[in-house]
Amino acid sequence: MRRVRLQFITHFNDRYGYIDSARIALEGGCKWIQLRMKGASDDEFCEVAALVEPLCRKYDAMFVIDDRVHLVSKVNADGVHLGRNDMPIAEARRILGSNCIIGGTANTVEDIERIYAEGGDYIGCGPFRFTTTKEKLSPVLGLEGYARLTAQMAEKGISIPIVAIGGIKFEDIDDIMATGVSGIALSGSILNAENPVEEMRRTVKRIYKE
Repeated sequence: MRRVRLQFITHFNDRYGYIDSARIALEGGCKWIQLRMKGASDDEFCEVAALVEPLCRKYDAMFVIDDRVHLVSKVNADGVHLGRNDMPIAEARRILGSNCIIGGTANTVEDIERIYAEGGDYIGCGPFRFTTTKEKLSPVLGLEGYARLTAQMAEKGISIPIVAIGGIKFEDIDDIMATGVSGIALSGSILNAENPVEEMRRTVKRIYKE
């Protein structure tokens, strides 16, 4: 799996829809898009995916979808991200095979151990702080939570990319990366910026220290 330190989770607001949000992130230099459309039907999801997937190819970015294992092949996705209440990673791996990227959501070291043991490729770990982009939020981790989890991973010999997610803003980046995580995932902070493309560009520069 290509190591990508910055992921963008599609969202929408009064100005932009799901396709716009993906395009904005890609134009700003993000190389990993997760298409997340909670509450949408499979038909609605596929309609959007049919436009987002070629955009990702145009910008040489990874295209991952949220939850819908049964649609990975249909929409030509590189992989799938599974929440704590979604299909078990081991089952998804049996269905999708070894070449498909499979990520899982974690909030505790037990979650991390399970994802690692079941053959997950990366972990989306959060939330960093309260966020309105996700319902049924797990306990907030904060900087101390990430530092604790990465230390526990090292103690247990667990080596898997761990991506911080949940209410992260530009000014949080350096402190979060200093906890030992592999990268961050963003959504609302980009889309709600005055100039979202420029916000993504400066985020990319900060993440990769360009």
